[in-house]
Amino acid sequence: MTLHNLDDILPFVEKPSRYLGSEINAIKKDLSRVKLRFALAFPDLYEIGTSHFGMQILYHILNTHADIAAERVFAPAVDMEAQLRKTGQPLFSLESHEPVNHFDIVGFSLLYELNYTNVLGMLDLAGIPFLAADRDAAHPLVIAGGPCTCNPEPVADFFDAIVVGDGENIIMQMAEAWLDWKEGPAADRQALLKKWSRLEGVYIPSFFEPRFDSNGFQTVAPRIPEYSQVQRALVGDLDQVPFPEKPVIAYGRPVHDRLRLEVSRGCTRGCRFCQAGMIYRPVRERSPEQLMSLAARSIAATGYEDISLLSLSTGDYGCIAPLMEQLMVNFEPEHVAISLPSLRAGTLTPELMQLIKKVRKTGFTIAPEAGSQRLRDVINKNITEDEIIHTVQDAFDLGWQVIKLYFMIGLPTETDEDLQDLVALVKKLRQLKGPGGRRGKINVSAATFIPKANTPFQWAGQLPLAESRSRISWLHDRLRLPGIQFKWQDPQVSWLEGLWARGDRRLSRLLIAAYQKGCKFDGWSDQFDFAAWEAALAETGIDPDFFTVRQRDVNEPLPWDHIDNRVDKSFLSREWENALDSTFTADCRLEDCNQCGVCDFEKIDVQTYQTFKKELARYSGPGLDPGAPFKKLSIYYAKLGRAKYFGHLETVNIFLRALKRAQIPVKYSHGFHPKPKISFDDPLPIGIESHQERFTLAVADVVKPDAVVDGLNAHLPEGLRIHDCKLAPLKPGVRAAQSSVYRISIPGKQFDPHKLASFHNRSEVTVTLTNRKGKLKKIDLKDMVIDIELPDLKHLQMTLKSEPGKTIRPGEVLREVFGLAEEEIKMARVVKIAER
Repeated sequence: MTLHNLDDILPFVEKPSRYLGSEINAIKKDLSRVKLRFALAFPDLYEIGTSHFGMQILYHILNTHADIAAERVFAPAVDMEAQLRKTGQPLFSLESHEPVNHFDIVGFSLLYELNYTNVLGMLDLAGIPFLAADRDAAHPLVIAGGPCTCNPEPVADFFDAIVVGDGENIIMQMAEAWLDWKEGPAADRQALLKKWSRLEGVYIPSFFEPRFDSNGFQTVAPRIPEYSQVQRALVGDLDQVPFPEKPVIAYGRPVHDRLRLEVSRGCTRGCRFCQAGMIYRPVRERSPEQLMSLAARSIAATGYEDISLLSLSTGDYGCIAPLMEQLMVNFEPEHVAISLPSLRAGTLTPELMQLIKKVRKTGFTIAPEAGSQRLRDVINKNITEDEIIHTVQDAFDLGWQVIKLYFMIGLPTETDEDLQDLVALVKKLRQLKGPGGRRGKINVSAATFIPKANTPFQWAGQLPLAESRSRISWLHDRLRLPGIQFKWQDPQVSWLEGLWARGDRRLSRLLIAAYQKGCKFDGWSDQFDFAAWEAALAETGIDPDFFTVRQRDVNEPLPWDHIDNRVDKSFLSREWENALDSTFTADCRLEDCNQCGVCDFEKIDVQTYQTFKKELARYSGPGLDPGAPFKKLSIYYAKLGRAKYFGHLETVNIFLRALKRAQIPVKYSHGFHPKPKISFDDPLPIGIESHQERFTLAVADVVKPDAVVDGLNAHLPEGLRIHDCKLAPLKPGVRAAQSSVYRISIPGKQFDPHKLASFHNRSEVTVTLTNRKGKLKKIDLKDMVIDIELPDLKHLQMTLKSEPGKTIRPGEVLREVFGLAEEEIKMARVVKIAER
């Protein structure tokens, strides 16, 4: 299969910019001039995948090699999938729109078990067989990485190779091994897989044979005697591995639309339910000097308005307060906000509190996990009720108005009394008040505990589905109180996630059966189809209780025993016993080593920073003294080609960030959330091109119009182009009614002149439209269509009047005058050529 014209598809999907691939900082190479084509695949929507920074890191690393082109591909939304299937077109990459099955390697990021059906969906749309055993030299190699690979067995049959652990070093080692193999005398896949198997962290599922005993327990027998275990790849020093200074700036509304800086990796707090806290050990902090340098270069390369500091526990970063202080000193004058994700109760020092007062306030998140002190001791969540209460009170005092609380139900040893204590704790927090005696809002979120592989709770049973529903219902009834909003994850979703989290290779046939029954986007409530999963379970004869509710014996073999995540199984077993005894285990950053087995104390050890050691990089932005003289400019731009697929808010964001990258000093409003002084004319609907749109901008008085034109044009994506900039009138008058001239053509179609003549001959043509508030409104087209003519049968030109509260779009004229179907209207090329 090959991809035809993308513009035959994009008019029919809801968010077409997802599929353009023309973002700022996207890397486009000539695929005919590279040796290795690598597709980085994310099995979820663009807005989710572009927010995953791991994919950006791999994209950056691979593209530094001259012989490698890495391109991105995301799971198409349901409407896009329907269009691909309808037109017979294959799944394609973003950068070159090359069919995915033309790539040499397709690498999936596995972050969430409920994305597994999307992996099959993407392979299906690409025309690639699901099972590795069914693929040959005509197909790409299909590999995977990400946190889900700490138990790869449920999906092992689908992948040629699976990366366990940190990917920064191993991804290039695998790529270089591929290049060496390709240059060899015979490109035998088994030879390449053997090369890969010798790399740390690379699991080749076909080199292990699954076996099942009479109890149904899976073990795997190595087919190569010296390759019996796979040890997690681990980066010892984050400062020594590449980090993208020019991340791709996603279109639309990605989940994380800001610059993300990973301040550290790993956590040794020792929460016994937390898989990330086990599989990312030890704690490795990025140096503050590197973070300041990355922030300066990345803000210059992106124009983002926010910096978010990311880690499993950002408040635990060794010098979080001085780091935040330096970031604020550098970036606040340039209207770049610094934000923190959730903070752990007990980490709010007075120094940090003073800094947080300056941080933009959205929601404040705290995760007690359990309502009672007894149960928090079981899970090793080393926070007390007093610390929780004081943290929430501090948050209210610092200006937060919404507090988000996360709890789990069904934790090992949980009793009715623990749930009662949860309700009592929320009620206590509800009584807290902020400045002026005002009560804040408490958002409570509850989810069923899911035992995960490679944690002390990997032997625990998961709460049965009926009991999970019952406990959530009980909480819901008791938290129906003013000022409290209670939300919960669907127990069916948690139950299914638990099945995949500790499954074995028998689940591969379940995944295929579920996909064939229509399962996809299982993590999205509007797509989740539990009945289809039940039917797939019945068809395949899988007993879900074997993998979920059953408590496992610590001596039984586990499907992932051959995957060495560096944490000793004996440590996990001791922690399981400590949980049942409510015995506390300290954080090894602060006290003695707990002998978990990860550190060798030479290349691998806890790495933290308490102070700055070097001269810090500074960001030199355009800046504009609030009291400095300024002027207003009118800026005229064209929006042509595929830029027509940008929505209005997207277009505004594109220009705002281009202004920052171009170092054009813009005037901001006053107040706690200053905004740039910029104003756009009426928004252009998605799908319409224009030769002349306009926005007005307040800039420093010294800025020259020509500098604005040149500066912006150097930082705009394909299709957006500034063609004029001039002084705006100081006091613009009330906007008068205006008209717009459009030229329209439809591929392969001619306009009927008789229908146009009929329209001209009618004295009144009334249409009923829906306004922005959803109300019906009748409009006479004869009043709104100033002129309409056919220069030739393939082209239509119309002039439409626009008045405040009364606007007609070209598509509505096409529908009424020519009787065109919706599909024909969407295929029309509509270009606004002038305003009068």
